[in-house]
Amino acid sequence: MEKAKVYFTKNIEEKSLIQIYDILGLSLKGNVAVKLHSGEEGNQNYVKPEFVRGIVNHVGGTIVECNTAYEGARNTTEKHKKLMDDHHWTKYFTVDIMDAEDSDIVLEIPKGKVIQKNYVGQNLKNYDSMLVLSHFKGHPMGGYGGALKQLSIGIASSRGKSYIHSAGVTKDQSILWDHLAEQNQFLESMADAAFSIVDYFKGNICYINIMCNLSVDCDCCKVAEDPCMHDIGILASLDPVALDQACIDLIYHSTDKGRDHFVERVKRQNGIHTIEAASDLGIGMREYDLIDIDKKV
Repeated sequence: MEKAKVYFTKNIEEKSLIQIYDILGLSLKGNVAVKLHSGEEGNQNYVKPEFVRGIVNHVGGTIVECNTAYEGARNTTEKHKKLMDDHHWTKYFTVDIMDAEDSDIVLEIPKGKVIQKNYVGQNLKNYDSMLVLSHFKGHPMGGYGGALKQLSIGIASSRGKSYIHSAGVTKDQSILWDHLAEQNQFLESMADAAFSIVDYFKGNICYINIMCNLSVDCDCCKVAEDPCMHDIGILASLDPVALDQACIDLIYHSTDKGRDHFVERVKRQNGIHTIEAASDLGIGMREYDLIDIDKKV
């Protein structure tokens, strides 16, 4: 079987996002959703809107987000809209909080390992294709955050986030923290949810991971650790499993002095298991060819 193709550039520049997207060879059509992380209030590490302005305009995209399932500046539509203003997302882009109306679409996952349903904001139905634009970094619960987390937790509605974190026990945010799933079940639930989004767009979806500001904490953390590693580059693929695996491999094989701290976070949360589960579900493959586009120029 032919390996997945993952493209890489060490140049973390606005124009590099456009270049690496074009190399993928998939022209996103119709109404294009661009899913990214808007950054929790107080977070210093999230990728800023000025940096992604070129690629979002290039695909003619709308920035899409969903409300969170925990306290903070993004757990209600009113607060989330204010944060999108404060972080200047609305200055440059059309922004859609997909679960703003508090009504969900239910996506079926008949072969899910843990959950058989995924709850997403109803506005997902307004989009024909999606660019998943992820800031690759660590994560307190998932071990790491990349394309698979963006597909699952990122696109799930507030209720859907609770459902994934509890491995299908509850959609009620008020009791979520009393029903957090066993770790591997949570990671498998993320893979299940990711599958439903990939299946929904049926090939009209592609993925870019930006490996900068490499903190062990997520952009959802109001108080996040500063980056522990130097920036690595930008990677892109039509396969989210291969893409996340390639990013993990670049971390693991790094000689950066902060590498061990990052790897400890991934291992502590068994973060690799999300990739394993996603591969088992057929979302993508872990085997890939890493193609350095800088050498082709």
